[in-house]
Amino acid sequence: MDNRNDLVLAAQTGDRVAISRLLTVCQADVRRYARKQCEASDVDDAVQESLLVICRKVRGLKAAAAFSSWLFTVVKRECRKLSRRMFKYQPLPEELAEERLLYKPQDDLRIDLAAALESLPAHYLEVILLRDFEELTIAEIATRLGEQAGAVKSRLHRARELVREYMLDSE
Repeated sequence: MDNRNDLVLAAQTGDRVAISRLLTVCQADVRRYARKQCEASDVDDAVQESLLVICRKVRGLKAAAAFSSWLFTVVKRECRKLSRRMFKYQPLPEELAEERLLYKPQDDLRIDLAAALESLPAHYLEVILLRDFEELTIAEIATRLGEQAGAVKSRLHRARELVREYMLDSE
């Protein structure tokens, strides 16, 4: 295997050697991301949980080129789970979440939104751009992507949730 994309493609076919090598190759990135996203005491747990998720779900990844952004998303999600357990985190009520964003300076909102969009895996970014920037309907997006409208709605909802989480976490 000469590069990570080849390794991801082989791992997606269920090749156990490729999965093992992929986990070994990406472990340093996982640890680096976890150090940035987690409390210091949670880094090892986040790395272990993230590698397990990668092992179990790499087959479902639609594009090998999206692996790096997906990897970061997995690590970030695992760090949040650990943090919520630690602090018995309760999600923000809608009104409070909106209020926090309402009083943020507009320039800061623009910067945070751009960063949030950049953090999205490609398949989520695509539906947000088509819907919210090109203003296509769900049916038009489904046709363009060759997918069912329900799948597009689901992906759009998840993409917006990820952007919202990012925006609220950037405070």
